[in-house]
Amino acid sequence: MAKKFAINGADIKPLATGRGSCFASDRITVDGEPVGFMYREDGDNDLDSGWRFLAGNESDDYVSDAANFELYDVNTIANYDPDIIRHLDAPIGSAYSRDPSSGKLVPD
Repeated sequence: MAKKFAINGADIKPLATGRGSCFASDRITVDGEPVGFMYREDGDNDLDSGWRFLAGNESDDYVSDAANFELYDVNTIANYDPDIIRHLDAPIGSAYSRDPSSGKLVPD
């Protein structure tokens, strides 16, 4: 079954271009949830930025199902949640979660 994305591909703007690929949860790209947790690990290849984006409310079962994640250009996820942009230059090993009181992504 084809996924119905929360943002039409034609509406993606150049907000964070040239940053490579990333993995993101369908909770963000299909359900339209904001990024609640982001972390950077070593990339799988030269094109992989190492960034991984989750809404933060995914269950263990949800995360265990690879069908709930896709590979995207980092710019695509920046369109879903521009709050990530200021953290994209952070080094490998960095992690941020959304603070419930301020609503901001803060170091985790």
